[in-house]
Amino acid sequence: MDIRIGIINSPRELSFESDQSAADIEKVVATALESDAKFIRLVDDKGRVFLVPVDTFAYIEVGSESSRRVGFVA
Repeated sequence: MDIRIGIINSPRELSFESDQSAADIEKVVATALESDAKFIRLVDDKGRVFLVPVDTFAYIEVGSESSRRVGFVA
């Protein structure tokens, strides 16, 4: 799952891949926004932990769950 998070007042975005499903990520973000949490916690596919302050979100893009195809197509 590709995840891209835009940060307010930052020219770069946070981009990583996660083993979490799109529904899980959406639930974490929605819960944080509704409960006035200070940050969200996401884990990438290598086990790294990302703590992102909720008040700095510009956008969050969650990619599709389909696997990438590798190789040549004739």
